Amino acid sequence: MKLILEPTITDAQQTAISASLATDGCIINRITDADRQVIGITATRVKRNVEDYADLDGVETAVPISSAYKLVSREFKTQDTLVKAKEITVGGDRIAIIAGPCSVESLDQAMTIAKKVKKYGAILFQGGAYKPRSSPYSFQGLEKEGLKILAQVREETGLGVVTEMTSTTQAELMEKYVDVVQIGARNMQNFELLKCAGKMSKPVLLKRGLAATIQEWLMSAEYIAAGGNTNIILCERGIRTFEPYTRNTLDLSAIPILKKLTHLPIVIDPSHATGIREKVAPMARAAVAAGADALMIEVHNNPDNGLSDGAESLSPEQFGNLTRDIYVIAPVVGKQLDFDYLKKKELIPAAHTQNAAACAITGEPGTYSHKACLSYFGNDVAPVAMMSFKEVFTAVKNNTASYGIVPVENSLSGSVHENYDLLQTHNLKIIGEITIRIKHALITHPKTDVSSIKTILAPAHAIAQCQNYLVQMTTTEILPVRTGVSAVNQAKELDPSVAAIGPALAAEIFDMTVAHESIEDNPMNYTRFAVIAREFTGHKKADKTFIIFSTGNRPGALLEVMQVFSDHHINLVKLESRPVAGKPWEYLFYAELEADLDDRGSNPVMDALAKRVETLKVLGRY
Repeated sequence: MKLILEPTITDAQQTAISASLATDGCIINRITDADRQVIGITATRVKRNVEDYADLDGVETAVPISSAYKLVSREFKTQDTLVKAKEITVGGDRIAIIAGPCSVESLDQAMTIAKKVKKYGAILFQGGAYKPRSSPYSFQGLEKEGLKILAQVREETGLGVVTEMTSTTQAELMEKYVDVVQIGARNMQNFELLKCAGKMSKPVLLKRGLAATIQEWLMSAEYIAAGGNTNIILCERGIRTFEPYTRNTLDLSAIPILKKLTHLPIVIDPSHATGIREKVAPMARAAVAAGADALMIEVHNNPDNGLSDGAESLSPEQFGNLTRDIYVIAPVVGKQLDFDYLKKKELIPAAHTQNAAACAITGEPGTYSHKACLSYFGNDVAPVAMMSFKEVFTAVKNNTASYGIVPVENSLSGSVHENYDLLQTHNLKIIGEITIRIKHALITHPKTDVSSIKTILAPAHAIAQCQNYLVQMTTTEILPVRTGVSAVNQAKELDPSVAAIGPALAAEIFDMTVAHESIEDNPMNYTRFAVIAREFTGHKKADKTFIIFSTGNRPGALLEVMQVFSDHHINLVKLESRPVAGKPWEYLFYAELEADLDDRGSNPVMDALAKRVETLKVLGRY
């Protein structure tokens, strides 16, 4: 069972609860779930009813857990677990890519592949040092030497490293050399190995057994959690069926099932599942669409001559094509593939000061600006709510926030002109961008039948974008409010006959229920957010440059500027004019280019532009 403690519990009550549980011989685990303190009881010498523990001072309620697996169940912890591995997080809004060869064959091979996969978006490097093989005559791995090579890869590239542990005797070496310990499919029910992993300090990636049910898989995870290590990542890598056309059958249906049953993050390994190079990419794309938190892809610089599993390994170029596809697909399901994940990890802590360790966003927690912040920064930067776009810019300019996130363009309604003007007047820089799909949801009180809804609260833009859904609610009154989050917040305070239209994240924050998701008329509704800061950080190569310029009032002046872009084969993504504040009938041009320009005199494009414009400023590189 689990004990949910009262928000106002005192230290004395905490001590008394601990003493009572110790007297009963309870084995307990303490967690924080949805900002509430929770005690999980997995075993006890003295048999008591749930009500006996619910009556303890400081306990709000006691809830029995029906599933055989306790600590890894969604009943025990309602919020998704985010597993920290080295400097990165597996789980949440950002897709984690794990990539590398099946086996570490040499330092040169491992380093070559690691640098390539990092370039294309991998944040963890996999490579087998100990290889359990079906044939005793197959390559078994470099063992300890392979672990040393993995450690060198981590030192030089900054990638965390993942490798398989096949024996309890390897635990000390794993603690020393790697960042994530993998338990392979053949060892999923090696209970001594699971118990050993449960005592380790490293996160554990647990692969599903060749013919294991989901229940058996989760019970194996429970072995690890029961040992004290709850940093567990589940990896679906295909199960053995009667179908011979692929190596295994990839069970993508396991993803939504696991999302309901457990709070642990889910990785999909399409390489071992299919065993065929050409099948890896389509199954990886499908896995992301189904809701996977991460992918594990085998990549080899010379796959046809790899010492193990070359037939299923992608070349670095094929891997790069796949990650570009994932980058496009991920926002559709509310996730992101962040090519700059590791770079941000290097730069963000250095940029923080005691008074500026936050990201300014508009509106309350739960808005799409809040989601954009989580998708871009993860949990590394705390969002701070502001009432207006101007307040966001002012907070960044005055150094009360390190960053700001503001919408600049919506796929249906066009540019947010206010933020273009604020960029110029506040002299801040765009350092990144992120695209979020806007999905409107009907949000109700828990266990409320939609047919009983009499009133719906919604912002004006949501009402306009959900007409096809709302016309079916013929007996329901539609009342406009300021924002989707405020609609959900107000509905929560009223009776169950009142519902709201807002973002799903707000439902989670206010303990409401998403009754119907994606009720908007047009599913192609995306908002592009700009990440702003006082200055550019780091020296990474950028994909885009955002400039503002003015031209003389003469025929062909703008055409001359466009000719510079044409001559240098630069694609112009966006161009629009905005009036100059305080100067009627004078305009600035805002241009977004698919090129990496800086403001140094040695740049030939900037030199050519400078000769054809009156003013020129770089406002963004990202």
